[in-house]
Amino acid sequence: MTQPLFTIGYEHATAPAVLDELQRAGVGLLIDVRAVAASRRPGFSKRAFAAALDEHGIGYLHLRGLGTPADGRHAARSGRLDELFRIYEAHLATDKAQRELAELKDLVRSGQRVCLLCYERNPDHCHRRRIAQLVCEALDRPVEHLFASPI
Repeated sequence: MTQPLFTIGYEHATAPAVLDELQRAGVGLLIDVRAVAASRRPGFSKRAFAAALDEHGIGYLHLRGLGTPADGRHAARSGRLDELFRIYEAHLATDKAQRELAELKDLVRSGQRVCLLCYERNPDHCHRRRIAQLVCEALDRPVEHLFASPI
């Protein structure tokens, strides 16, 4: 069976719970697809989370160009998901997003167990669902959405 591309959101979860779920799934590389890899949630800012992942034998890469632009993040916080996804589709057409999408496809092709990370717990409310869809369609792979135990 073809190896899936995983996704996970850390909303309502602790960093240890997310790490446990990533280890359970055998993830070897976590791709952070947040435009801003900072968080008010303890343990989820870029440096702290990358260090914790490293301690668990999981690699970390931040692909900022696949993050949601500020106006899309505002639409998401306001519950305007149709607007979020319209903005994100336009963003995906940018050169930087296309380069990083190609880089992501290469990483998934390499055979590593890759997981996309963003904030939203529900992938239907997050741009990572669209990234996963594009990669999985291009590479004929399944997507598996992981869920860490909630707080």
